[in-house]
Amino acid sequence: MVCMPEQWPFQPYLRGAAFRTAAIGHHGLTPGRLRSRELDAPFHGVRTLGIRADNVFDRCLSYEPLLARNHVFCAQTAAALLGLPLPLPVRADTRLHVGALGGQGPRRAGVVGHRLPTDTPCVESIGGFTVTDAASTWCQLATVLSREELTAAGDFILSGRRESGGGRSGSLATLEQLRAATSRHSAGRGATALRWALEHVRGGVDSPQETRLRLTLVAHGFAEPVIGLPVLVDHGTLLLHPDLAWPNLRLVLEYEGDEHRESKRRFRADIRRREKFEAAGWRVIRVTADDLGEELDAFIERVRTILTARRAELAR
Repeated sequence: MVCMPEQWPFQPYLRGAAFRTAAIGHHGLTPGRLRSRELDAPFHGVRTLGIRADNVFDRCLSYEPLLARNHVFCAQTAAALLGLPLPLPVRADTRLHVGALGGQGPRRAGVVGHRLPTDTPCVESIGGFTVTDAASTWCQLATVLSREELTAAGDFILSGRRESGGGRSGSLATLEQLRAATSRHSAGRGATALRWALEHVRGGVDSPQETRLRLTLVAHGFAEPVIGLPVLVDHGTLLLHPDLAWPNLRLVLEYEGDEHRESKRRFRADIRRREKFEAAGWRVIRVTADDLGEELDAFIERVRTILTARRAELAR
């Protein structure tokens, strides 16, 4: 009977970590131990233990041993780490975007390298990774996002994320910082789209769908609706903030994604919310993804009809 050589366990600190193959001696490993089925090789020269790498945080963690001192995550990768809303095709691209401050970006399978100015502002993202700041990242996205998608990302940067309990996380940048970054990018690719988006970004926005709805209405000739207007209901005892509103017509627009339908609690809350608006004398227009997609023409006509009827009603 042939006895197999005993496999020593990996050091506990290696689990959930990434390390360079050149450092195996430091970790008490042999070249043969690198062939263990427990280890993954996400990048040439790197091994990981217990990292799934099925999300951007784990992919960045897997690449971290290869980062040089002047390397930072940028563009789509920085945007994902900062939580910016990105369209599905962009999110589906698993390549990491790594910038070199004042140098040539890395060239490696699974990585898109970028040359960045030495003075590019950088911040720490969730997870502790160094990334280009939100305003710089926003400008870098101009090569892959439409002007409407850039506006949605800019809205998120100014607005922060809506948290449970009704509060918001802090904004990632100010409008002045977006202006300054756009000015620095004036000769770069996508500069025209950035300037357009800069004119249309707003604060207080809760979702990319709300941005898309607002931009769609304005593009079809409607006055720009107010975002998050405070509306008193229940005889002045409760304050609600509709997604969008035309105050002069006492008319609100509420975007309802699939989660509004799939969650029983949310569905019932939406019914009560609509009833409170209507009891306070406000008309509610409910908007779905279909209204902004294949049913857009019908939706625009419906809004025009409602506005005409509402003006006549309030003029009586």
